[in-house]
Amino acid sequence: MKDEKQHISSYASLTVVLVILLTLTTISVLVTGIHLGPVTVAVALVIASVKVAIVITQFMHLRFENLFLKLAVSGVFTLFALVILITFIDYFFR
Repeated sequence: MKDEKQHISSYASLTVVLVILLTLTTISVLVTGIHLGPVTVAVALVIASVKVAIVITQFMHLRFENLFLKLAVSGVFTLFALVILITFIDYFFR
C-alpha cells in the first residue's frame, strides 16, 4: 500500500470529460429519433461503448494501471463486442 500513488485529476480535464459525455449523450438521444432501421441500435451501442471507455479511463483510472489490467479489460470488451456482433448476425439472417 505504500507504493500506491495518488492520481488527482484537474478540474479542467474533468470539465472536458463532462462536456464530451454530455455531447455523446445528446448525440445518442438524437440518433434514436432518426429512423435508421437496425443500424440505429448499432450506432447507439457504439456511442455507449465510447462513453464507457471514457468513464473507465478517466474515473476508474485505468490509464494509470499496469499493462496486464489494461489487456484484461480490453479482452472483456472484445468478448462483449463479439457477442453483440454474433447477435446482430443472427438477427439479420433470420
